[in-house]
Amino acid sequence: MKVYLDNHSATKIDDLVLEEMLPYLKDNYGNAQSLHELGQKAKEAIDIARERVSKLINCSPQEIIFTSCGSEANNLAIKGSIMLNNNTNSKHIIVSSIEHLSVLYSAKRMKQLFGIEYSLLPVDSYGVVKLDELKNLLREDTILVSVQLANPEIGTIQPIKYIAEIIREFNNQRKNKQIKTLLHTDAVAACGIIDVDVQQLGVDMLSLAGSQFYGPKGAAALFLKKGTKIVPQIDGGIQEDGRRAGTENVACIVGLGKAAEIAKNHLEENFQKMIKLRDKIIHDVPQKIQYVYLNGHPVNRLPNNINFSFEFIEGESILLLLNQKGIYVTSGSACTSKALKLSHVLEAIGVDAAVAQGSVTFTLSKYTTDEEVEYLLKELPPIIERLRSLSPLYSYFLKTGKRMQAGPGTDYEDDHSHINKEMI
Repeated sequence: MKVYLDNHSATKIDDLVLEEMLPYLKDNYGNAQSLHELGQKAKEAIDIARERVSKLINCSPQEIIFTSCGSEANNLAIKGSIMLNNNTNSKHIIVSSIEHLSVLYSAKRMKQLFGIEYSLLPVDSYGVVKLDELKNLLREDTILVSVQLANPEIGTIQPIKYIAEIIREFNNQRKNKQIKTLLHTDAVAACGIIDVDVQQLGVDMLSLAGSQFYGPKGAAALFLKKGTKIVPQIDGGIQEDGRRAGTENVACIVGLGKAAEIAKNHLEENFQKMIKLRDKIIHDVPQKIQYVYLNGHPVNRLPNNINFSFEFIEGESILLLLNQKGIYVTSGSACTSKALKLSHVLEAIGVDAAVAQGSVTFTLSKYTTDEEVEYLLKELPPIIERLRSLSPLYSYFLKTGKRMQAGPGTDYEDDHSHINKEMI
């Protein structure tokens, strides 16, 4: 049996999406900027896709900018808004400490190039941003706040609506009315999985990607609220109303639009299916395996996300042995799993380094079945038992009742206080 549980990295393309894409890979291959018939067919297809994506998040089609991926959308939002204000006294942004690397590295790049200061907004042990800290971090020269709608590694959903209210109140009370703090949210892990409405969220910019909800890789989008301006990061032609140059990837944009339409029509159905399977895994794994910890919020989390830390062993080892059984998961986020270093997300929520090394993320899809979950629950316990039998950390614990601390030459009692998490 093959069980794919790495759906935050990429999802299986929906058959209906592929079917709609194929004509634009073979027969309707025109450039959307060309005035002849084939070009106009491509343009019409893009217009339809733009409308479908806008309906998914409840905005105007003109507020959708197509990009190649979620990382590009994040870069466009962060860098584009900062560069627009670079000649003003606005030199400060705020990003949460558990953002995707495309946001964190964009902030670092802006500091290198333009001296922009960035503050990291801390999170609690569940990964929820601290709203009081946000109020303290906002400054007169703050031009942007970027907080993920949902984290793909630990699944925690953020209170974006309340963050927007804080920023709105701050903008109303600020002394310099020429400056406005914008709110961007990276919703790549959330769009198409949970209900996302930009009107209710109150954001100025939002990133999404079709590869997360059964569309193709190579097509994503940035919602840019009407009246909000940014500096393009790709210069050239007049595509996307001059906001993102480059020949349009028509087939993938068509696929993104179709995937958005399907996701909207089946959102509740898919949600209920995935949350049932998610909760079964969250409940059953600790019943079968000792010393396992759930990371992320126990309730306010994505319906398809489970992140466990299995103490005394390495997540990469779990991944490899599961792979031998045909079960595909990830250890850490997809962008950092090869780095062999502690996840910045788990570090931010206070998971001890020794425990964090044994973390694995399981992400479900609308295609995940009861039988696949049962297969995971059957194969996972003996894998953990086998790895622990080889672990000097576990051997030391069995002999002494103590755990070796991540720091050099010390140990601590079996009270779990180092984990800063709830044991389940």
